[in-house]
Amino acid sequence: MPRANPSPGRLLLRNWERLSGLPFGKRLFSWAVGRTAPYTGSVGGVYTDVRPGYARVELRDRKAVRNHLASVHAVALVNLAEMTSGVALMTALPPGVRGIVTGLQIEYLKKARGTLVCTTTAHAPSDVPEPITHDVQADIANADGDVVARCLVHWRLSPPDPSRASAR
Repeated sequence: MPRANPSPGRLLLRNWERLSGLPFGKRLFSWAVGRTAPYTGSVGGVYTDVRPGYARVELRDRKAVRNHLASVHAVALVNLAEMTSGVALMTALPPGVRGIVTGLQIEYLKKARGTLVCTTTAHAPSDVPEPITHDVQADIANADGDVVARCLVHWRLSPPDPSRASAR
């Protein structure tokens, strides 16, 4: 049985720092995140900036993510918001804290066309002594800078599991 990574945020940041400056490194990082969370990788977003508590992902407008109205599908937008919020939050969490999405609220403000950019700034709690709900906002903008969708991602954060720490 695979063991959970005690510090996924640090690993994400280390991989970003190692890969992002290489040719195709940002695509490789994005592919690796998509392999870890396969459905997340299905929309084909590319991380273009990752820092502690911040992530920026670009999504090209193409047939695979379009709906019948010739705009980016609502589910592709919510997937983009979730994947961006996840990396932003994971890189901000203290070691050992685990997070899982428990809900999403999204407002579709206008048709999403062209290359889209999703940004998330996550302010994580410095200590999680008991399970809590923590909300993170992700904004998706078009090439003109107009926000086309705004998503509130509800995360359930759990404190480090002492039995896991002693098992290592």
